[in-house]
Amino acid sequence: MSDNWELSPPPSPPKVLVDLPQNESSPPQVVHPQNESVWAVDLMKDMVTWRRKQLNVFTLLAATSAWTAIEIYQYNFITITSYIAIAAAVCLFFWGNIHRLLKKEAPDLSELEISEEAAIGCANSVRRKCEEGVRLMFRVSVESEWFVFAGAVVSLYLLSLLAGQFDLLTLFFMGVVGGLTLPVIYAKNEGRIRGFGEVVRIKSRRFYSMAEDKFQMMKNKITAAGRGKEIKEKKME
Repeated sequence: MSDNWELSPPPSPPKVLVDLPQNESSPPQVVHPQNESVWAVDLMKDMVTWRRKQLNVFTLLAATSAWTAIEIYQYNFITITSYIAIAAAVCLFFWGNIHRLLKKEAPDLSELEISEEAAIGCANSVRRKCEEGVRLMFRVSVESEWFVFAGAVVSLYLLSLLAGQFDLLTLFFMGVVGGLTLPVIYAKNEGRIRGFGEVVRIKSRRFYSMAEDKFQMMKNKITAAGRGKEIKEKKME
């Protein structure tokens, strides 16, 4: 017997078969889990730029309804969740029974399943976002200029003051509304906002250079005074 071991080729990445509208002669298309995260990013871009107006309007209505029911009418979150679950169960019950009466077969629920590849892709996406956040914090704290660090600290401080005045649900509602409206306002006034930001950056750099010069002058004076004292002490000796 020979002791030669043959290396097997590396396993190929998992693939997901997606049922897309296609011709009868075309083979089933294969979509990798990475494309799912790309699709999620594209969906977020479309929502921010209001390319999918129906989805944006539905999101705003859902957030407004939830905030109104909990904050104004003082409904409990668990109560609202229970009502939504009851309504969904009743709708599915009638839909399933009507489907059986008309087609005499059970409805196909295979599309409602979450595949293992989709769960792994979502977990990897969350991990990448966390790593990007850590790297961004390191760059702002260590590698960036001082006004970027000061701006980040001031922004976090203002966010903490804002959080002290509102609860989590209100902050979430404000974030949803701001995330869907502020990008549109920025796109319409991009030139003015960039011009204002450039002016602020130039003035902050001038202030930083002036403060650094004054600090250097004070440091030189302190150093010169210390040397003068040392010279006087040596003369006295």
